[in-house]
Amino acid sequence: MIRAYKFLLRPTASQALALGEMLRDHCSLYNGALEHRRTAYHKAGVTIRYGEQSGELKAIRGEDPGGQGRWSFSSQQATLRRLDKAFAAFFRRIKAGQTPGYPRFKGRGHFDTVVFPRDGDGCRWDSTPHEPQTRVRLQGVGHVRVHQHRPVAGRVKTISLKREGKRWYVVLACDDVPAQPLAPTGALVGVDMGTTHFLTTSGGVHVANPSFLSTAAGQLAEAQRHLATFPKRTRQRTKAHRAAARKVAKLHAKIRRQRLDFHHKTARTLVRDHDVIAHERLNTAGMTRAPKPKPDPENDGAFLPNGAAAKAGLNRSILDAGWGQFLAILADKAESAGRLVIPVDARNTSRTCPPSAGGCGHISADNRLTQAKFQCTACGFTANADHVGATNVLNRAGLALCDVA
Repeated sequence: MIRAYKFLLRPTASQALALGEMLRDHCSLYNGALEHRRTAYHKAGVTIRYGEQSGELKAIRGEDPGGQGRWSFSSQQATLRRLDKAFAAFFRRIKAGQTPGYPRFKGRGHFDTVVFPRDGDGCRWDSTPHEPQTRVRLQGVGHVRVHQHRPVAGRVKTISLKREGKRWYVVLACDDVPAQPLAPTGALVGVDMGTTHFLTTSGGVHVANPSFLSTAAGQLAEAQRHLATFPKRTRQRTKAHRAAARKVAKLHAKIRRQRLDFHHKTARTLVRDHDVIAHERLNTAGMTRAPKPKPDPENDGAFLPNGAAAKAGLNRSILDAGWGQFLAILADKAESAGRLVIPVDARNTSRTCPPSAGGCGHISADNRLTQAKFQCTACGFTANADHVGATNVLNRAGLALCDVA
C-alpha cells in the first residue's frame, strides 16, 4: 500500500529563516518559468515545455550560486513539473469545453510546498539514525529536528516540505506499507451521511455533527471584519495587517485540524467494529454547486428567485461536515485493516420503505415527511429518516455482494 506520514518540524531560528528562503526561491523559479512560457508564446508563438526549461536550470543555478544554486536540483525540477502539470490541466479543460483557468503567478503566501522526488537526493529522512531524536536533512538547511509521533512503515519514496501558517511540516510518501489486518467481527453496517447528524448507522446509532465551522463562526466573523478594514491590494502590508491575516488563517487551521481529528476517530471506530461498511456514493462537488440564475422572461435583464440563499446555507453545512474527506479516510483505514468498504447508489435511499425492517419497498418523495421523520404512504411504516437511509444502504450493499458472488 501507499501511505503518507505528516510530521511537525522543530527548526531552529536560522533553519526557519533558510526554509523561508527556500520557499521564496522556488516560488520565484515557478513564476519565472511561467513568465518564460507566456512571453515565448505571445511574442513568437513558441510553446515551451518542461524539457527545455529543465535543460536551462543548470545555467540558472550557475548564474545565481547564492540563491537558486543553494537548493536541490531535483526539487527545482519538481517545481518545474508542477508548472507543467498546471498547463497540461489547462489544455485538458479547453479540449473538454470546461472553464480553462490559465495558470497563475504565485504570491509568497500561495506557494507553501517544495517536493523532493527521491529520498537521498537533496534530502534524507532520519539523517541521524545513531541519535534518539529523528531529524531530516535538507540541502541548504541542514539537519532539522522532527516531532515523529508514530513509526514510519514501508519505503520512503518522496519527501515534501510544507508550510502552514508559522508551522513547518514534512510529509513522507511511502510505498510497500504492510497491511495490519484486524480480527474479524462478523458485523456489517450501513452508513447514512447527513448534516443534522454527521452519520447514522443501520443499527440506529447517531453520531452528532460537531459543526466546527458553525461553532467558531462568531470568532471567525469578527476576525474577518477586522481584516476587511485593511486594503485588499497593497505593495507592503503593515504589521497590524499581517497580524489580522494570521488571526484568520489560525482560526481556519484550527477548524481544519479539529475536523480531521474527528474524521479519523469516527472512521477508526467504524473500521474496528465492522467487517463490511456500506455508504452512499456521494458527489459532494455537485451537491454543493450554486444554483443557476433564472432569467425573468417578462423583464429583460431581471432574474427570478432561484433559492441561492437557502442553498448557500445547505452548502456550508455539507462542506463543514466534510463528507468527502471522511469517506477517503474511511477507505484508507479499511484497506489497512483488511475491511471491506462498499459505496452504493444514493438515490432514493431515504425515500424507500425498507423491506428488511418490515416495510413494503414503496418509493415516494412523500414518504419523508420532514428531515427526521419517515412514514410510508403505502403501508404506514414509520421510522427515523436517517435510520431508514442507512438500512437501505446496507440492503443495496448486500445485493452488490450477491451480484459479485
